[in-house]
Amino acid sequence: MKHCDVLIIGAGPTGLVLALWLSKLGIKVRILDKTAAPGTTSRALAVQARTLELYRQLDLSEAVTAQGHQVPAANLWVKGKHAARLPLDAIGKDLTPYPFLHIFPQDQHEQLLIERLATFGVTVERQTELVDFVDHGHMISANLLGPYQQEETCQADYLAGCDGARSTVRKTLGSEFSGGTYRQVFYVADVDASGPALNGELHADLDEADFLAVFPLAGTGRARLIGTVHDERADRIETLTFEDVSSRAIEHMQVQIHKVNWFSAYRVHHRVSAQFRQGRAFLLGDAAHVHSPAGGQGMNTGIGDAINLAWKLAAVLKDEAQDRLLDSYEAERIEFARQLVATTDRVFAFITADGPVANLVRTRIAPLVIPKVFGLAATREFLFRTISQITLNYRGMPLSAGHAGQVHGGDRLPWVVSPAGDNYRNLVALCWHVQVYGQASAELVAWCAEHGLPLDVFEWTAAHNEAGIARDGMYLLRPDTYVALATPFADPQALVRYFNEQPFHLAAPAQ
Repeated sequence: MKHCDVLIIGAGPTGLVLALWLSKLGIKVRILDKTAAPGTTSRALAVQARTLELYRQLDLSEAVTAQGHQVPAANLWVKGKHAARLPLDAIGKDLTPYPFLHIFPQDQHEQLLIERLATFGVTVERQTELVDFVDHGHMISANLLGPYQQEETCQADYLAGCDGARSTVRKTLGSEFSGGTYRQVFYVADVDASGPALNGELHADLDEADFLAVFPLAGTGRARLIGTVHDERADRIETLTFEDVSSRAIEHMQVQIHKVNWFSAYRVHHRVSAQFRQGRAFLLGDAAHVHSPAGGQGMNTGIGDAINLAWKLAAVLKDEAQDRLLDSYEAERIEFARQLVATTDRVFAFITADGPVANLVRTRIAPLVIPKVFGLAATREFLFRTISQITLNYRGMPLSAGHAGQVHGGDRLPWVVSPAGDNYRNLVALCWHVQVYGQASAELVAWCAEHGLPLDVFEWTAAHNEAGIARDGMYLLRPDTYVALATPFADPQALVRYFNEQPFHLAAPAQ
């Protein structure tokens, strides 16, 4: 009987990132997928700035940005004419090392993750599926079915369900998956084309209640069309073809289609599981939450789930933390998932609303108002912070404590560039860090050295003040770089109190 520390069901981006992070921390994993090969078509495109920041810890950011495509602008079309252009290049300047909208298709993304995972000696076990599992309290036994219908039982300390919206793990747990299904049918087409909308920028048509957008891909004349239909065509999703939807792109945005590489139609749900943890089993990504593609949040949220859970599983498996640490995974991720589903639902309902008033707003008012509102720096910053997920925080959660300046425990640490460099530069190791902006006492330096915590001391600058960081403030950063503890004074006793109150075993001096 095979045994592993963590058994991962599903080899999409969520499962692969979880396997990669755990493998880098020395945790033994198995990752299974019932498909015969990685996907060659995909729906997810955008890799948000927060994901790229976290990818620095996996040495993935440069590869993703090098292989993908940065979108310089978004364009609005009305009645077959170009109506507005909204610049996106450097939209998040001074907020993140990745101040742009980045396109990197999911199939390429998965292939990169698979290649990196192989460097740790881990491969995806294909055509292998979970039949069922039993949580025995001290471990899980999972019944698997292999590629030749051979049966196998695997024992694991923990089980991670990354197996999508029809999750076997979630169904086995019996967790309610409340929500609904959009009446519209979504379609995706990967095309070779030409025309003014094939200029490397994002284009969206505002004419009708059916959504349509042209997303640029790397390379000349390559694009991804994403749209919806809600008329009688939606009732025959099984037979829907590209010819059924292509005329709108051709007529409304002057797209000349030369080749259709692939086409897919599907329905989208908006649901959140009632629980993300039950005993030794966890739900992540689409197994835990599904929602509208509006805003390009789905894949990035699943990756965020994986990173949040990975360091906690590793800490417990290495006896660096108590099992109750794992309860914080659901606490921190489920509320964000609920907010995300509600937000994307509202946005999608707005852009697909039908009727005379909705059509008037889309075709007459929006092309005039949106560029003016978008021209305001505050608006651009708000939109970027929201879509890029850099505002996602865990304030008020069990692992978050204190505040210093405008930064609270649970926040993403503000990114600041000073003459000494960028304050993220040393946050590549998958471990706890302490940062001080100003003066660090000899006692703090000695305590961090004794307990094996890396300490970064930054000379105070006006840039730190503008970012909301407190002078002489101390910030304890979790292995996923979120702020665990923020205090206005660099006092090692604050660290002692924090670790004594939390389910970690990190307060003992390093051996």
